[in-house]
Amino acid sequence: MSAWPELRESRTVRTGNPPGTVIRCGLVDTMLADLSVSVVYFFERTLDEDQLALGLARALELLPTFAGRLRTRDGLLEIVCDDAGVPLAVYDVDETLAEAMSRVTLPGAGLVDQVDARGARQGGLPLLTVRASRLAGGGTALGCSWHHALGDMQTYLLLMRAWSAAVEQLPLPEALLIEDQDSFLERVLPKQDCGRPGFRLPEPEQAAVLRREFESATRANRTAQVYFGDQELQRMRAELGAAAGQKLSVGDALCGHVVSTIRELDEDTEARQLTVPVNVRRPLDLPAAAVGNLLSEIHLPCGPQAPAEQIAIGLRAAIEDFPRSHLNLRANLEFLEAIGRSRFRDCVPLGFDPADKRFTFSNWSRFGVYDTAFAGQRPVFFSPTGNLPLPWVSWVVEGFEGTGALFTVVLPARLAARLRTPAARAALHRFRSPEDTLPKLAESTPKVL
Repeated sequence: MSAWPELRESRTVRTGNPPGTVIRCGLVDTMLADLSVSVVYFFERTLDEDQLALGLARALELLPTFAGRLRTRDGLLEIVCDDAGVPLAVYDVDETLAEAMSRVTLPGAGLVDQVDARGARQGGLPLLTVRASRLAGGGTALGCSWHHALGDMQTYLLLMRAWSAAVEQLPLPEALLIEDQDSFLERVLPKQDCGRPGFRLPEPEQAAVLRREFESATRANRTAQVYFGDQELQRMRAELGAAAGQKLSVGDALCGHVVSTIRELDEDTEARQLTVPVNVRRPLDLPAAAVGNLLSEIHLPCGPQAPAEQIAIGLRAAIEDFPRSHLNLRANLEFLEAIGRSRFRDCVPLGFDPADKRFTFSNWSRFGVYDTAFAGQRPVFFSPTGNLPLPWVSWVVEGFEGTGALFTVVLPARLAARLRTPAARAALHRFRSPEDTLPKLAESTPKVL
């Protein structure tokens, strides 16, 4: 074998029973239809690809959108559940588990077959891809990429729960297939929300700057990952909560700590904005929908020298007041309907503003990514990949073996390099004690700070 992936086999997973259901994509889903999301699960032993394929086929019976294809009819984007299938490729890779984990965020890491989101809009291309990489020493990297028009992280993890249950021969979860997302939202959303849409139409000069950001992203930016252990997080929560004079969640404390630390390392003393996406299913008590993006955002001002506890306090207050003051799904629908579908590609999320160093902090923890089991094996590591490394975007999810927190952030190259200096490591881990117990994999993956 060589260090480069060598194809062992490929197949297309189908149910064999196409339902023919047609899903009308909502305005927000259509707005996000130029994007894909890619993640990788790492397992210590080899997975049985035949079991994976059979389990996935059964999961696709519950969630046929992932095996479907996109089409545009009468100006509307639709998902046709035609059972066109999901490509599953198996590769041999001459790398150990730790080596593969260390480069999961690098461009061209070869652990995921990224969905061609724009191409898929024209029809005929898959909306979900799966790549299983057999690693040296018996480990497996399972890379999955899905089209954002299908839904958000919660939608995708509904598929993963079904896939895992099918392989483990357990009852599949319940799933609601929504055939018209906007009609569904009209029924379940409050009649009024904050009134501030989460998208904007940039002026021509701003649009040109943003295009350059996209075009130079791979050259100009780097992805860094930081692991915080459980003991470290509890110490962080306690100390920042004491400084704030109120109880904070681990997520509040972690967001405040990493945002303020990175701003200090960047020597940034300007007033900034922070964007935190929020899954609206829980606060609105919505069902486990099998399609659709159901995210709102919290937008927080960060003062010129905002300490960690101040950011955490602002986030805690906003979450407690959600959805009354921050829900904006209805405002999004009204904005997108007003500008018309022809201008969707001109829109950008409010949270994407590289020139103003606007930080986006997405929390994927407690979504159950480490609950995905195949033949009794649970992942020992999970990570997003950098499809397009746009700066000031970050994600947090449980870390090694489901412990602690893994913080993944894309930053300008020089700042990302600064995070690896001893002084920066000390600042990031100022709540860590030499006596803290860390997972063995954390110690064997040096690129994770």
